[in-house]
Amino acid sequence: MNKTEIPINPTLRWEWIKYQLRARGTSLAMLARELEVSDTAVKNVKRTAYPRMERAIAKALSLDPIDLWPERWNANGTPFRLRSGRSESNATYGYEHTPAYDLRHRKNGTES
Repeated sequence: MNKTEIPINPTLRWEWIKYQLRARGTSLAMLARELEVSDTAVKNVKRTAYPRMERAIAKALSLDPIDLWPERWNANGTPFRLRSGRSESNATYGYEHTPAYDLRHRKNGTES
């Protein structure tokens, strides 16, 4: 894939990403199922920085996240953060995780 084909305009880039995923036999919904997150979690990457999802989408396209979102990544491959004190490890669960308190993207009143 030629990296110069990637649109600069964020709206066109998002459509290009979805097209490229479909061309490879996958989709945002399939990525969400593989990552065990909601489809909304994967789609959030369209409007805000989400390094975990950016990496997953880039990997599915055999690219680096900086190729798809150059404005969100530093040249050394680390995410550009406005809140530098927040690490991605805060978003993962440790050994003390209790599924009963797992509220990530779950609708109210539904069982996980």
